[in-house]
Amino acid sequence: MESCEDVGELAKELGVTRRCLYKWRSKLDLLESGEESVRPSTHEGSYRKQADRLKRLLAEKALEVDFFKGALQKIEARRRKSDASGETASTSKSEN
Repeated sequence: MESCEDVGELAKELGVTRRCLYKWRSKLDLLESGEESVRPSTHEGSYRKQADRLKRLLAEKALEVDFFKGALQKIEARRRKSDASGETASTSKSEN
C-alpha cells in the first residue's frame, strides 16, 4: 500500500475491498508496534505463547529421551563386550 499510487486498484488486483486493505494495515501496525493481539478480546496471543512454551518443552523432552537412549545403548554395548570377554560386569542385570 505504501508504494501503491491507487489503493482502489490494488484492492481490485487482490480481490478485496479497500476497507479490508486498511484493516490489514491497521492490524499490521499494531503487531509491529509490539501489541500482542490486535483485539484484546481474543486469546490468540496467549494461545501462541502457550503453544511456543509447549513446543520448547517437547523439544527438551525429546533431547532427554535421545540422551538416555544413547546412554542405554552404550551401557548395553559395554555389557555385551564384557560378557563376550568373560569378565564380570560392573553392574548386575536385574532379574524380573
